[in-house]
Amino acid sequence: MLKINNTLSRKVEEFKPIKKDEVGIYTCGPTVYREVHIGNFRTYIGADLLRRVLIHNGYRVVHIKNIVAEAIAEGKTPQEISEHFTKLYFEDEKKLNILPATHYPKASDHIKEMIAIIKIILDKGLAYETEGNVYFDVKKFKNYGELSGNTLDKMDQLLKAVRVSVETDKKDSADFALWKKADKDRLMKWESPWGEGFPGWHIECSAMSIKYLGDSFDIHTGGEDLIFPHHEDEIAQSEGATGAKFANYWMHSGFLLIDEEKMSRSRGNIYTIAELEKNLPAGRQGFEPLAFRYLTFMTHYKSKMNFTIDALQGAQTALNKLREFIVQKGLPKGEAEEFENKFYRALDDDLNMPKALGIVWEMIKSDDYTLPNKKASLLRFDEILGLDLHMAQGFLANKKEEKIPGEIIKLMEERNALRKQKRYLLADQWRRKIIKKGY
Repeated sequence: MLKINNTLSRKVEEFKPIKKDEVGIYTCGPTVYREVHIGNFRTYIGADLLRRVLIHNGYRVVHIKNIVAEAIAEGKTPQEISEHFTKLYFEDEKKLNILPATHYPKASDHIKEMIAIIKIILDKGLAYETEGNVYFDVKKFKNYGELSGNTLDKMDQLLKAVRVSVETDKKDSADFALWKKADKDRLMKWESPWGEGFPGWHIECSAMSIKYLGDSFDIHTGGEDLIFPHHEDEIAQSEGATGAKFANYWMHSGFLLIDEEKMSRSRGNIYTIAELEKNLPAGRQGFEPLAFRYLTFMTHYKSKMNFTIDALQGAQTALNKLREFIVQKGLPKGEAEEFENKFYRALDDDLNMPKALGIVWEMIKSDDYTLPNKKASLLRFDEILGLDLHMAQGFLANKKEEKIPGEIIKLMEERNALRKQKRYLLADQWRRKIIKKGY
């Protein structure tokens, strides 16, 4: 039985779907005005893992992942920009073996639905209109802050946590925009009962999730950076409009750090999938996207993940070892029952992938089962791992031989010399240096 760490309750809970055999998942998807970075893809891989586990557990999964376009001045129309980066995003999803969502609704195609929800919220007295803008009146929604902890009785804390606002026509700094008046030069704008404008950030997800999954659905996923204000505001406006509980479970992935630092464009430490495929520092050859997928499994989805090139090299090496294991002579047959039971129990325990991976390697090294048994189980595991191990022969055949950097060769020679001198303690230190560099 699957258990989920529910952000809403702050507990690990047994998963109980609304419908007996079907699960609805909504994932906050990309804003397509530039290439999506690996921090976002860590979250999307986590949602893909959840979906694969649910499918294994016998559920039909309806997965909605929205696409948001944003107007950025690049000498192109917003549509041209969004189409270009949406295409790149889908290519990256495929490279990472992320199962395609059931629907990829575009925010710009659902303005009518957003306006309809805003009208309902206004009619219920939970919002107000001023000078072409419509704001949600946070103080009128009593459960505000239930997800993030920024509750109304902690208003001082709330005002510090909420993003600094430049609007001067709001009743309260904590109120958020449902609809905004458009400047005359804005490219993306639509007609509404409140004049020409565009939807607030949060209302887009409410409109699309309600349209495709209903007033209430099972699981909402996203990165932990979206808990407040985005997901908190989604709950307020959705439940304010429908009167029903919005999502039963909220699953949030931890931040991805780069060499222990927060990713930011100002630091220049943001990687895209395309950049991982290119040549990287220290003479390294590019990495396969599936190596990054494997790397994300080495950290629990709820925890912060520290990305380093050395760690990615280690993941690439581990992935190739799995492939080498699969291509050994002997057809997959039977099962390694003990390890299968342990693997799936780890996954049902809030998607504990680090533990599940450990079980994979424990099985491979075990003498308790035959090679055909272990290969058969590993291929079954890969229905969830998504590493395309059934295509291992082709991957290994196409793998370019990597040129070992001179620095590594020198360390190897020094280690061998130390071993000949029987200075094993120092030799082990040199060995650890080589491993740390990914060799």
